[in-house]
Amino acid sequence: MSNPESRNADAIVVKSHSGGIVTLTLNRADKFNALSEEMIAALQAELDTLAQDPSARVVVLAAAGKAFCAGHDLKQMRAQPGIDYYQTLFKQCSKLMLTIQKLPQPVIARVQGMATAAGCQLVAMCDLAVAADSASFAVSGINVGLFCATPAVPLSRNVTRKQALEMLLTGDFIDARTALARGLVNRVVPIDQLDAEVGKLCASIAAKPAVAVAMGKHLFYQQSEMGIEAAYQLAGQTMACNMMDEAALEGVQAFIEKRTPRWKV
Repeated sequence: MSNPESRNADAIVVKSHSGGIVTLTLNRADKFNALSEEMIAALQAELDTLAQDPSARVVVLAAAGKAFCAGHDLKQMRAQPGIDYYQTLFKQCSKLMLTIQKLPQPVIARVQGMATAAGCQLVAMCDLAVAADSASFAVSGINVGLFCATPAVPLSRNVTRKQALEMLLTGDFIDARTALARGLVNRVVPIDQLDAEVGKLCASIAAKPAVAVAMGKHLFYQQSEMGIEAAYQLAGQTMACNMMDEAALEGVQAFIEKRTPRWKV
């Protein structure tokens, strides 16, 4: 899933684009891909660009090395102890997380290793996640006296309250199979099958009309924060607008005529 578009080995985030699938690889393996100020800024810049790129159909968030992401760079944080600095840092991180959700393209986390604290938050914020069976997950800030407050936001929207709170209060790791059972990830496969499994998921999504995917993703998150009556009202409006789109009209007509839809990419 790569091409020569961006193969700079020194880049904090390496970008590759092939067949509508864009892969952003966190590239600080020696730092366990921690979300330093620089990493947050680089990832934010890439996502902002992708939001305006109609050729990008699916985004894969991957990582180099053994760890997916070890959370915030604690050494960097400790070097600047001040409330203004910390508020700014967490505001920037929250903006990044929300950008993933607001992106028109689905974002898939490719989790090959450990994802802790804000790294686990990153997995939880992605729309979908595929993990190697050797991956592990934790919101471990409590072990250094720091409750993982911001990671708690998406975590509690992925798994049940008691499961989320147990992870947050103990800081204990869960393995990939447990993460699958709890709903934190979608699929778990052996590490040598990880790219193939991510590729299958990407291909399935990329084969669908981009407008329906983008509209559906936006609606999914918006309605989930509403009461059920308002959610149904919004969903009905969304489906009506979607039905008027050229792709849906072609898809329904193809179904009636018992043929394969001819999507306009």
